[in-house]
Amino acid sequence: MRQRLSDGMKEAMKAGEKRKLGTLRLILAAIKDRDINARGAGKERVSDDEILQILAKMIKQREESAKIYEESSRLELAAQERQEMDIIRAFLPQQMNEGEVREACVAVVADVNGEGLRDMGKCMNALKERYPGKLDVGAASKVVKELLG
Repeated sequence: MRQRLSDGMKEAMKAGEKRKLGTLRLILAAIKDRDINARGAGKERVSDDEILQILAKMIKQREESAKIYEESSRLELAAQERQEMDIIRAFLPQQMNEGEVREACVAVVADVNGEGLRDMGKCMNALKERYPGKLDVGAASKVVKELLG
């Protein structure tokens, strides 16, 4: 994963794609920051799964920013945020479709013996572990709530 990001940054540099280059630099800086924190906790570096979590968090931040910019009629800034989201998404694995999300939720609820909404956290943690970066957590949450409720 790190190599793909580094290669992407080199390609963006050669092609003169400033937005992509800036976004990839932000991603690599966030990973380096997490690596430093991991060393303090006795780990060598963050795993690919943790990198996927970083990317998912960055997408969520940009979605929130784009929404705020649109509400403030700052459409050019909202468009920039959306461009950055597309760049980040290119490095994530293929997202699960609605049917796959439902299947995964049904399987996890059965595996953790989910009986009610109090088991929601267990189910969501299991989903995040099994499908890092592939799962729309918001959609999965709705399905799990429906199954448990």
